[in-house]
Amino acid sequence: MNFDFSDDQKQMRDAARKFLAEQCPPKAVREVLDGKAAYDKKLWQGLAEMGFLGVAIPEEFGGAGAGHLELCVIAEEMGRANAPVPFSSTVYLAAEALLLAGSDAQKRKWLPKIASGEAIGTLALFEGKGNPSPKAIKLQASGGTLSGVKKPVPDGAIADFAVVAARTGSSGRDSDISLFLIDLKAGGVEAKSLTNVDPTRGQAELTFKNAKAEPLGAAGEGWSILTQVLDRAAVLLAFEQVGGSDRALEMGRDYALDRIAFGRPIGSFQAVKHILADMYVSATLARSNCYYGAWALSTNASELPEAAAAARISATQAFQHCSKNNIQVHGGMGFTWEFDCHMYYRRANTTALTLGSLSYWEDQLIDRMRKKNAA
Repeated sequence: MNFDFSDDQKQMRDAARKFLAEQCPPKAVREVLDGKAAYDKKLWQGLAEMGFLGVAIPEEFGGAGAGHLELCVIAEEMGRANAPVPFSSTVYLAAEALLLAGSDAQKRKWLPKIASGEAIGTLALFEGKGNPSPKAIKLQASGGTLSGVKKPVPDGAIADFAVVAARTGSSGRDSDISLFLIDLKAGGVEAKSLTNVDPTRGQAELTFKNAKAEPLGAAGEGWSILTQVLDRAAVLLAFEQVGGSDRALEMGRDYALDRIAFGRPIGSFQAVKHILADMYVSATLARSNCYYGAWALSTNASELPEAAAAARISATQAFQHCSKNNIQVHGGMGFTWEFDCHMYYRRANTTALTLGSLSYWEDQLIDRMRKKNAA
């Protein structure tokens, strides 16, 4: 497969990079990191005005109607800028769930609000430690109401609505799981912010007490829909991780060229060269897998499950590797609050668990390839 983005898509990437460089400098990220705001509201509205929030939302629902390839290049720049906004929870998870399973009325209510920046969405899947699994879902749905606890929920404390995975049966099968759409501002839901290694990506505990909810998609098809949502989100989040990997590599390279020791730049020392070379190889491998994922996502190819898992695995490894070694290249200064290295290290470790752990996606890739070869 020979894949690359078009000239128009590359121009969109350049526009997003320029916009984020101006509107999301490290100082703006630190405002949220220091707890002065839950997220950057000005940046969020700016993203809406640029059309980035609705780039993959059809025009009939208030979006740009461009597609997932355009969303991939924007996601990469969001990761590069370490943007402190609820982009992934709203655009990769909530919006994708609506596009896949929402009724026309649900789409018309929420998708235009996402595109305009009026609404923040999220996916309430996890119920404590562990990876995505239908058996782990205990929250009950009965009579159009939800009761139970979800945590951690990405950006749950600031979200306006949520797609919630709930149990509607007791047979122990995947068909016991259904999805529901709930207005978090309508009552019956308590949100509690959780301590997180990366405050720029908030996490929350949502407690549902007979909260009114409406079905999203057909009953019993929740897990099937969730699997598709997670695959799509895995590709998009992987692009964010690649953007972060590249930025961490650039930070390390620039410091190695500027820092003088023993009369010459530390980048001239073999040990530092090897660290930077390994970072480059890791980031490049991840980009290759992400491009495969982008192709599969944009064409809805049958290879999407395997491509999504491969992109997720390699991008997670690359971001953690590059962000960690960026600190090493910076030496003692890299461990200080004043340098920006820790912001990318925080984000790398947060995104590594957002959709399930690295081992979960490794198991998914092996299982999916095994099933495909057996078919």
